Amino acid sequence: MKKRALSALAMAVVAATGCRVQVDKTKNGEDKTVKIETPVGGLHVRTNEITAADVGLPVYPGAEAVSDSENNSADVQMGFGKWQLRVKAVPYQTPDAQDKVLAYYRKALGRFGDVIECKGDSPVGTPIATRDGLTCRGHGQEGIHHSESGLSLRAGSKNHQHIVDLEEQGGKTRFTLVELELPENEEGTAQSQ
Repeated sequence: MKKRALSALAMAVVAATGCRVQVDKTKNGEDKTVKIETPVGGLHVRTNEITAADVGLPVYPGAEAVSDSENNSADVQMGFGKWQLRVKAVPYQTPDAQDKVLAYYRKALGRFGDVIECKGDSPVGTPIATRDGLTCRGHGQEGIHHSESGLSLRAGSKNHQHIVDLEEQGGKTRFTLVELELPENEEGTAQSQ
């Protein structure tokens, strides 16, 4: 009885506020796409359909996409007026050594400008920042899960970043390709959380 009352109350709130919720499921019943629209903005989440090309990067030769309970590809978009945030991520793995994957993506990321290597929030080698001001420190990435080793390559600006997050695991190199578009503040720079 309580479940019916709560469901009815939730539907009344959605109807009263003008919210619209759409959930598309896969053949096995898992959520594939979720869209929430309100009069002031919305949230769109798409899973398991993102590829390296969607992130703007090539797939490392011979790498396989990873999809398990902890690692799935995703495209998340949030927008409320002028405030817009988008994160695209897709995980892969290869039996090749991490150094080979680093070298490959250092070259691939070069099309987005300077490439920095980071271990956690600290730069490894030079350059320590891109010409567009991207560094290894935060800039809105606090909510992004980074690998245990904390090793990543980054290119772009504070507002539009391409990241390759790497870790060695079980004799394989696992890496996640990420494109991050952050909202701008009034001065035209990325907002820090």
